[in-house]
Amino acid sequence: MKLPVVPDAALDDSLDREREQVAAAQRGDLDAMRPIFERYAGPLYGTVILPRLGDPATAEDVLRDTFSTALHKIHQFSFTGRPIYVWLRQIATNKVYDVHRKTKRSRRLADALAVEMVPHTAPEARPDVQLMAAEERRTMRARIDAAMAELPERYREAITLRLIRERPRDECAQALGVKTATFDVILFRAVRAFRKRYGDSSP
Repeated sequence: MKLPVVPDAALDDSLDREREQVAAAQRGDLDAMRPIFERYAGPLYGTVILPRLGDPATAEDVLRDTFSTALHKIHQFSFTGRPIYVWLRQIATNKVYDVHRKTKRSRRLADALAVEMVPHTAPEARPDVQLMAAEERRTMRARIDAAMAELPERYREAITLRLIRERPRDECAQALGVKTATFDVILFRAVRAFRKRYGDSSP
């Protein structure tokens, strides 16, 4: 995979300069990473994160999370003759994958929670088929209610707001009195807790 074209100003910086900045950060001067982040924020956001997510707000969160992880793990980085962008790109790609994985789980949960909204069997269906379908809905709904009842109130509210009422993330966060990034964590944990109680053993 070819590196995306970066601004001319970024190309003017040599690998030696970049190596010096990273070395300073590894000695404890994390501000030394600021020029690197400023240099690569555009390429990471515009060519790696946003095209794979499609949602600007989520992409911005992933970009911030990418840089936060880079700072946390900067001592693990070592130069191999390539710009640090390659390492940052891999972190960002992993973050994007995590978002998709969480979204997939949330969609499965949303499908389960929306079971009561599934249209009833067509009138022309045989009575025994209608009865079986109705019984299946009642059984699944009972499982959902039981699983939700076991969750902490904060988790129930997060699931209800985001997955049942389908409210925007920032609105959900405001309702819970937290930042949007914090709400994402709460929702992820709520979904995980629900799946455990509901009996979903998928990865």
